[in-house]
Amino acid sequence: MHSPTPDPAESAGSSVREALVAEALAADAALAAAEARRTRAYAALGQYGLTRAAEQRASVRASDMAMREIASEVAAMKHLSDRTVQTHIGRALQLVDDYPTVVDAWEAGALTRAHVRIVTDAGAALPEDRVPEFDALAARLAAELSPGRLRSRLAALAEKLNPTTLTERHQRGRETRCVRVVPGVDGMSDLIATLPTVLAVGIYDRLTLQSRALIDARESGGLRGMSGAAAAGLPVGSAADATAVPSSGPAAAASALDERTTDQLRADILADLLLAAAPVADPTRSGDGPGVLGAIRARVQVVVPALSMLRPEEENLDPAELVGHGPIDAETARSLAASTTVPWDRVITHPISGCVLFTDTYQRSSAIDRHLRARDRRCRWPGCAVPAVRCEVDHTIDWASGGTTRVDNLAHLCQRHHSQKQFTRWKVTQRAGGILEWTSPSGRVYADEPLPYAPAVRFLPDDPSPPDDEPAPL
Repeated sequence: MHSPTPDPAESAGSSVREALVAEALAADAALAAAEARRTRAYAALGQYGLTRAAEQRASVRASDMAMREIASEVAAMKHLSDRTVQTHIGRALQLVDDYPTVVDAWEAGALTRAHVRIVTDAGAALPEDRVPEFDALAARLAAELSPGRLRSRLAALAEKLNPTTLTERHQRGRETRCVRVVPGVDGMSDLIATLPTVLAVGIYDRLTLQSRALIDARESGGLRGMSGAAAAGLPVGSAADATAVPSSGPAAAASALDERTTDQLRADILADLLLAAAPVADPTRSGDGPGVLGAIRARVQVVVPALSMLRPEEENLDPAELVGHGPIDAETARSLAASTTVPWDRVITHPISGCVLFTDTYQRSSAIDRHLRARDRRCRWPGCAVPAVRCEVDHTIDWASGGTTRVDNLAHLCQRHHSQKQFTRWKVTQRAGGILEWTSPSGRVYADEPLPYAPAVRFLPDDPSPPDDEPAPL
């Protein structure tokens, strides 16, 4: 047998791609190193100002004036505001003093500015004596995760290191909830609501689902002639099924001419819901009925460790998680568990590795989907953080190519990355334990592992052996 002769054109194209990828990676590393050096330089300027102020007289005003003096000189040379430069100096001092390990990794090209910003945001609420440990652990985590995935992992890590419980801090945070209007330009303003995260994410998810339903109807006409429930993705025979989607008339014509983007639709539907109690934008709304959009409900994915529910005073060790966003307090988790009509999935995990072994529930539902939601929790493309409830379940080996519908051949992919798997030259192989190995067109392999749950069993070192002159216990 003869091995196929490589195509010279394809080999040349591969070499060019390799060179371009290497150049881009080298440029990213150089940029990261330059940004880290700039941070160190600004921190040195700040430290110089503080030292000069201490030599003259120790006071808050003297320190501030010393900082202004240095910031003004840099600002004048760079044609910037001295306030902006002084802010840069303050942030640089905090980074270099509090997060030296992170800055070292940044300078080595292992992290980006986005990683560093997420680290400092996550560690902002920690007491000073816990920051060094957080710095070391965060630098190691950040080098292995994308910024989107890093945020929730660092939030959980910060909770474990924080001496006060998440519930206590959430109770204080709830006192800040409010709604305010920030005037803009051109007759526009920002309406800002400060809410508990679970509520904010639920509101945003419902607005997104409703806007997508309108866009899908506009682009494909798929809603026309369908029952209200089927169009909204709800069970046929539900309350929404009573509303049919018009296939002709003024409502259908208005839907066909609608060119609003997803962002615009979210804003319009929010205004409709607040002012009219039902989406006026819904082309299926007739009379006093809610229409298809009114039947769409928000979805959030929450992971609640059983021990955290039973022992709320230890919730920081393994906090409940709003997938894709970070930890939530135990009281909110218990309220969700008590009030939801959706059946909860019980997830059985390995006591050491935290990997999902199986799931079960008393309700009749798809065991495979339950297992995949529990195992994946998010899109399995490397670095993607879209929650699994907003993803599609994909056959790793296509069904048409002989792939089986089993958990070892299925994984969650968001719509963007599902399409990318189908229509680009990226390849994926699923290994044991749900590990996906993605191979790029250039031949590089990237492994994406399911995020393990915290182990239920924690081992402690044995008691030290008694001294030789101490009798052993009976």
